[in-house]
Amino acid sequence: MRMIDVLVVGGGASGLQASITTKTTYPEKEVVLVRKEEQVLIPCGIPYIFGTLSDSSKDILPDKLLTSVGVEIIVDELVQISVKEHQCRFASGETMQYAKLILALGSVPTKPSWLKGVDLEYVYTIPKNKVYLDQMIASLASLKKILVIGAGFIGVEVSDELNKKGFEVTLLEIEKTILNKAFDDEFGNLAQEHLVQRGVTVITGKGVAEIKGRDGKVKEVVLTTGETLNCDAAILSMGYAPNTKLAQEAGLELNEYGFIKTCEYMRVLPCTSDIVAVGDCAEKRDFVTRKIDRTMLASTACAEARTAGMNLFSLSPCKPFTGTIAIYATAIGEHAFGTAGITEAKAIQENFSVVCGSFTGMDTHPGNLEHSHKQMVKLITASDCGMILGSEVYGGASTGELTNAIGFLIQNRVTVKQLLTMQIGTQPLLTGSPAGYPLIKAAEVVVKKLH
Repeated sequence: MRMIDVLVVGGGASGLQASITTKTTYPEKEVVLVRKEEQVLIPCGIPYIFGTLSDSSKDILPDKLLTSVGVEIIVDELVQISVKEHQCRFASGETMQYAKLILALGSVPTKPSWLKGVDLEYVYTIPKNKVYLDQMIASLASLKKILVIGAGFIGVEVSDELNKKGFEVTLLEIEKTILNKAFDDEFGNLAQEHLVQRGVTVITGKGVAEIKGRDGKVKEVVLTTGETLNCDAAILSMGYAPNTKLAQEAGLELNEYGFIKTCEYMRVLPCTSDIVAVGDCAEKRDFVTRKIDRTMLASTACAEARTAGMNLFSLSPCKPFTGTIAIYATAIGEHAFGTAGITEAKAIQENFSVVCGSFTGMDTHPGNLEHSHKQMVKLITASDCGMILGSEVYGGASTGELTNAIGFLIQNRVTVKQLLTMQIGTQPLLTGSPAGYPLIKAAEVVVKKLH
């Protein structure tokens, strides 16, 4: 039996980052990462293998990131965790004994048990599995009409990419707007307009009731309204579930949504210093509401992984994971959308008293340059103190980094009044005007309302 200082199970973003952080923080420790995939996909890049990249081999996490810092990689599959014995058994028959165990088990696509027809041929999900996705792309090549069910980030991006390749794509969403969990209606409607302009048919406010087939292959989808849509393939983009079956079998506690219970240092609860969980399999709390949250993002996973790695052998009160802010951006053509924190609708639902303000300017000055784009910033703030609870951004290529910066403002509990004296650097080709910087102008709108 092999003895290992730190055993990391899972090769996705969280497993990779946890391994790197642990090895660089504690270089004297042996760190071994075990994963079941020969090659690991970059998760956020998966939608783009259907169009822009055209090949999954262009979306691979490089092993050199691990091996260059001294992390050993083993390709094998976990089959059992023995907590009391500090052991993990793998499909190859090998058993490893660990001093510390990092569980980065990831998530699996949801296939609703109530939905008839999910096992028909040409009904797909979007797993983080290169072999499956390569086979899926090959099978789709001879088809024409594709229905994507679920208009979250992955559903929207996959629809747009398949549309680029010439497929007839219909996107179905049960909520009244697309990207509903991440954006308020005005941003969802704007995203839908751009998607439709690019050739995707979008149906909102209607769900799927049944998938019907002929000769074992999908032929049509029945909607909750009774209408039917013909299609050659259906792609389920209806969310993901934490991959925690083996953790549960080992006696680790799961929360109501199936995530492994963890503390702010990512240690498994009831508190043990020997096992941590990170990424999609690990419990999360919303930074603002403090409620259990089901956000699954690679960026969140990496933040958790850094926290776990830095605190693995000794705790630092300066380095806890204080809750997920859910920072994300997406692009539809040259138009980008970013979100951080909670939406106005979510804030109201959670009983926060909020004041919101929006401003639309340009991301260059002057705003008539060839690459200029409108930039709209919406701030959601607490009415009693002006603390920023969330933000949504629409714009061009700078949207992602602006959204990241706003996420850091939320993390540090910055108030909207502090933005009024925010010092910024501006440049005509790169930013909005110092006199019309949309983030600060949105803050001015909010402060006027607060008065």
